[in-house]
Amino acid sequence: MSATAHRHREQVTASGVVAQAARNIEGFAVRTPLQPNDRLGALVDATVLLKREDLQPVRSYKIRGAVNLIRGLSEEERSQGVVCASAGNHAQGVALACAELGVRARIYLPRNTPRQKRDRVNQLGGEHVRLILHGDTYDDASKAAVLDASRTGATLAPAFDDPRVIAGQGTVTREILQELGRAPDVLLVPVGGGGLLAGALLALAEAPPEFEADRCRVVAVEPVGAASLQAALAAGAPLDLGEIDTFADGTAVRKVGEHPFEIIRPSGVEVATVETGAICQEMLRLYQSDGIIAEPSGAMSMADLDRRGITPGSTVVAILSGGNNDVSRYAEVIERALVHEGRKHYFLVDFPQEPGALRRFLSDILGPDDDITFFEYVKRNNREFGPALVGVELGDPESLDALLARAEESPLVVDPLPPDSPMLRYLF
Repeated sequence: MSATAHRHREQVTASGVVAQAARNIEGFAVRTPLQPNDRLGALVDATVLLKREDLQPVRSYKIRGAVNLIRGLSEEERSQGVVCASAGNHAQGVALACAELGVRARIYLPRNTPRQKRDRVNQLGGEHVRLILHGDTYDDASKAAVLDASRTGATLAPAFDDPRVIAGQGTVTREILQELGRAPDVLLVPVGGGGLLAGALLALAEAPPEFEADRCRVVAVEPVGAASLQAALAAGAPLDLGEIDTFADGTAVRKVGEHPFEIIRPSGVEVATVETGAICQEMLRLYQSDGIIAEPSGAMSMADLDRRGITPGSTVVAILSGGNNDVSRYAEVIERALVHEGRKHYFLVDFPQEPGALRRFLSDILGPDDDITFFEYVKRNNREFGPALVGVELGDPESLDALLARAEESPLVVDPLPPDSPMLRYLF
């Protein structure tokens, strides 16, 4: 990171806020382990540690900021209740805090929030929580929550755009520093609205000089289809992206928060974006190799780790921010991962409407280790040809050129579809 921790200290108006937040959340959030990962370490020839926030009672770091905010409310504010909007994880933190502290809450979620997260919110909050589905994105739900709070006098508990929430999220990095006894060489932080990243910068700012926080390289990682921080830094202010990709639902935010941006902008933090396919690859590797169930945003900071320019022998900490993943999504995760790594391809094929046409495709075009995994054919009456959408999983990603060469020589008309083809949106 180009900016140093002592520069951060000059920007912090209320010193010690993360330390105070750590006291506030005690008994609600757990001190999660900093776990070595040999697979990732071997990938970059470094010591890679995962901060396992998926092991929180609500399976994400969001409980920290939610508890810090709600515990700081006066009795009068508590009596008026709390309103919040969330992509799912913040809602769980608010639900648990409200249930434990006896505070009523109305929680707005986007309609595409995974059922697993919705059910968990109801389970954690019980009679203290009313769940309301509104809009297609976090931003839609947030607007409804703001309107609710203004009409009813309830306290708005933002998911990221509040100093108390930011301070609470900063306790993640505070624990990392305490366990290591110094700052890591590289800290990888997933970004949606910016609360976790801003909190990390505050925690580095509060670190004593002997922790050498000024040499910590902080890398913000966000989804390429919802890169709100990258857009804000380019524009010099938070910018509404309009339409975004909501696959990584925990970080699918159209506009980075105003309060986080005030902290992030002068820090000189690096920003990296990752493709959905790379996120899916890392989700599968975490599950298959490490036995970890991570949600898309949770796996984001580790995705494409070998592209981060990690110095061999360095100490790298990646925040695994959450594990609230609906298992029904794994079919799509596998599909996207295969497409991303070049193992899965789709083609439009014009088959002559005659016996043996499919057999010809199998024998003339597919390789011995290739397999058809999807086939949808529409027979056209009174026509010589009928179109088919064909999905092929290659035995070796390097064999695509050979397959295309065989298709070129074949009398069949075979058109490959690019991964971003609108037609594939109907499949995943």
